[in-house]
Amino acid sequence: MEKSKIERLNELAKKFKAGTLTSSELAERDELRKEYIAAFRANLKATLDSTVIVDQYGNKRSLRKDN
Repeated sequence: MEKSKIERLNELAKKFKAGTLTSSELAERDELRKEYIAAFRANLKATLDSTVIVDQYGNKRSLRKDN
């Protein structure tokens, strides 16, 4: 996510706390939040996918999703 979008999301969050958010700004905030959460989840998944666990015997295994 672009830095400018994160800055705009922070501006909208401050306006929301102050109680001065319009309905169009509320919709914009919701879209930016969805985009931010998607980017955060993708980054976390990439980090976890590249994480390797090494046991006491030196065996390496990657983290995998349980079904």
